Amino acid sequence: MIRAVVLALALGLASGAHAQPDAAKPAPKPAAKAAAKPKSAARPAWAELSAEQQAILAPLKSDWDELDAARKRKWIGIAKRYPRMKPEEQQRVQARMDRWANLSPEQRRQARENYRAMAKASREKHKDLRQQWAEYQALSPAERERLVAEPVPVRAGKRSGR
Repeated sequence: MIRAVVLALALGLASGAHAQPDAAKPAPKPAAKAAAKPKSAARPAWAELSAEQQAILAPLKSDWDELDAARKRKWIGIAKRYPRMKPEEQQRVQARMDRWANLSPEQRRQARENYRAMAKASREKHKDLRQQWAEYQALSPAERERLVAEPVPVRAGKRSGR
C-alpha cells in the first residue's frame, strides 16, 4: 500500500503544479485533435522566445517543439512570473522542470493521470495521502529502498500502480 502511494506521489510531485499546470483539463475530443494543427506547428518556436525565457525554460528546450500551444502558453506564463519568485521558489521550479524533462513519455502520461486523480480526490483522501507521505519521508534511505524494491500486491478488481 505504501509503495503504491509513494509511486503515485512521486510521479505527482515530479510533475508538480508548476511543471504541468494544465494536466487537470480534459483531453480534447478526437474530432478536435484531427482538425488541430500538428503539435510541431504550435507557436512560438523555441527560437522565437526571448533570451530570458530560453534561459528559464532551458530544461524544456529539447521537447519544446513537440508541445502544443496551450502547454507552451502555460510554460511562458511560468517564465513571466519567474523573475518575481523568491529564490527558493525559482529553485523549486527549475528542479521540477529538470525532473519533468527527464521523464519518459510514459512517466509523463502516468504523472498527468495521477494529477487528475488527485484533483478529483476528496479532502479525506488528500489528508490520508499526506499522512502516508509524511510516514514515508520519516523512513531511513535503506527502508525507502526496501519499499521501492518490494512488488506491489494487486488487489482484486484494481490495477497495480505500474
